[in-house]
Amino acid sequence: MSNAHSTSAETSVGPTFVSLYSGAGGLDLGFARAGFTPVFANDIDPFAVQTYNRLHEVRDEAWAEAASRFQGHSSVCGDVRTVAADLKEGMADLVVGGPPCQGFSVAGRMDPNDPRSRHVFDFLGLVARVKPKAFVMENVAALARNRRWAEIIESLKNKASLDYKVKLVVLNASHWGVPQARERMFLVGVPHEGPDFCLTDAPTVGTPPTVRDVLSGLPKAGEPGNDSLCTAKITLAKSPVLRKSPYAGMLFNGQGRAMGLDRPAPTLPASMGGNRTPIVDEGELYDGADPWVVDYHRGLFEDGRAVLSALPSEARLRRITVEEAAAIQTFPKDVPWQGRQSARYRQIGNAVPPLLAFHVATGVMDVLRAQNARGEAISLDREIVFA
Repeated sequence: MSNAHSTSAETSVGPTFVSLYSGAGGLDLGFARAGFTPVFANDIDPFAVQTYNRLHEVRDEAWAEAASRFQGHSSVCGDVRTVAADLKEGMADLVVGGPPCQGFSVAGRMDPNDPRSRHVFDFLGLVARVKPKAFVMENVAALARNRRWAEIIESLKNKASLDYKVKLVVLNASHWGVPQARERMFLVGVPHEGPDFCLTDAPTVGTPPTVRDVLSGLPKAGEPGNDSLCTAKITLAKSPVLRKSPYAGMLFNGQGRAMGLDRPAPTLPASMGGNRTPIVDEGELYDGADPWVVDYHRGLFEDGRAVLSALPSEARLRRITVEEAAAIQTFPKDVPWQGRQSARYRQIGNAVPPLLAFHVATGVMDVLRAQNARGEAISLDREIVFA
């Protein structure tokens, strides 16, 4: 394979997967943790590819075994429609990927003519070429829910259902152990003969992890292990847009909002790094102080106080670091992020939370194991050698 680069043979065991539109590897880490081994990966972002190609260096205890599956394996940079020429029938048990979502996202222009929207069909075309036992396509929840895209999602389901039993699910990451209320769509195809793909017992649907939970496990901002600081200045809006919650509306210039520490974070955008980067209150996080934004919002919303022209000294607000963004996305603590700081934020914001991916992968693995138990044509102990 053209993406396997190693000076010595490395052997991995387990069902294999091809990854398309891989980014920095959030989806792939989750599938590797569930026991799948990657054999091909691709992305068009060179910095994301550079990060992906160092995932084998991760030593975070919770992810070290998953990271070991990337040893000897590397991602290819370029347009998938060109670099995927090596893909062939039978080379993997599974195909996964998250085609570009900007054309479908409510955070974007929702343009039906956005050429990037055609990649969802390119993805299924490559699935048809590889003919794996199963596939998983990830995208924004709007593709599954918004009426504007009803014809597209039906076309995708109909095309895939010729060869697979297809299920469309929308998952809130905070229900699956991720401290972020991030919704994502998964279109999953499994063999017609055999059990359905299903996910049960979402572990944190009633008690989602919070921003405080994850940030409290990191060093203080500025210290080693949490020192990739965002320098974008925080300025107060002259004409704030008020909502009932102090964590909604627009109290600050730009689209970066303060995060409530005792709830999941909002969806982290790929446009972080500037004034769209979420804001945290260090007084509340480190010293247990009352959150400044709550008091300021109350004064504006209930008491009719005047809008401030600048942040007062007691408002210890800052934007989240690269390491904090990665932790909120459930990446391993020691991912060696590559590229300039804006590129690192972009990789994180574009990613599928690895922990969410792990739960989806476990559901797929359950189906394939059941197929294997029935004596059907799938090997779950394939030996892969990266030459």
